Amino acid sequence: MVPNKKSAAKRVLIADKNKLYNRYWKTRCKTAAKNLITAVEGDDKVLVSRRLDEVQSALDKAVTKGVIHRNTAARRKSRMATLAAPILKTE
Repeated sequence: MVPNKKSAAKRVLIADKNKLYNRYWKTRCKTAAKNLITAVEGDDKVLVSRRLDEVQSALDKAVTKGVIHRNTAARRKSRMATLAAPILKTE
């Protein structure tokens, strides 16, 4: 689809730029979550704690930048914390 107006053409460029930016942050969040899941499978308490912090940080930053909704981030952080809880509670 080719825009007919100059302002519409600018919006297409901005939308493409935003798509790349949003994809970067969404990918970063998903990668952090996958790293936490593999750490949970490895049963390393220190690594799980570090990975959980990374997931929460990435999600919070994505919310700050307007990439994902705050409730979505809260839900994902809760699920990741629930996943890590059994390992973090062991002594």
